[in-house]
Amino acid sequence: MSEGAVPKLGTTIHITALDGIINVNSLFTFAVFIGLAWNPHDQGNSLSDNQSCIAGPKVAEDLVAFHVYSFSCFLFSSLIALCLKQAIRLAKSAHFPTVFSVDLALINRNALRVGYLVSAAGSVCGSVCLMLALINMVQIKLGVFGCGSKHTYGAVIPLVIFVPLGLLIYVCTVFYAFTR
Repeated sequence: MSEGAVPKLGTTIHITALDGIINVNSLFTFAVFIGLAWNPHDQGNSLSDNQSCIAGPKVAEDLVAFHVYSFSCFLFSSLIALCLKQAIRLAKSAHFPTVFSVDLALINRNALRVGYLVSAAGSVCGSVCLMLALINMVQIKLGVFGCGSKHTYGAVIPLVIFVPLGLLIYVCTVFYAFTR
């Protein structure tokens, strides 16, 4: 095996990890489409009775923009992951043409690492944009932050705590895998 090549038995693990990235990105992309189907300009959208607490058009524009950014990032991440899976399959068929060599492929470890990092960066950026879109949706539905609604803050505070915490754990795991 050449220096920088992934061990033969690691191929299945890499395919499984790439499948995980693609599946999660697909779920988030579906959520983005649901969010884009929702009309933030509908006058019946807000649950706030106070007219000064109703979000303006800028918040609705940001909502749509962040949904589009999120979709772009998730699609980019998924396409990179699919390219990596295809590269693994091509390497597997080129080096081991028999049907029974399911777990065997020689892959450049550095190229695989860079691909994982790029795909993970796309997923992280997509998650951040989706979180920002959800914050804008909360402001449209429950009122802007300036009104001090406990419902608005009650919805946003867990979002801005748990999503970055989950992303931090994800980034640490990707970094750990990158260094191994």
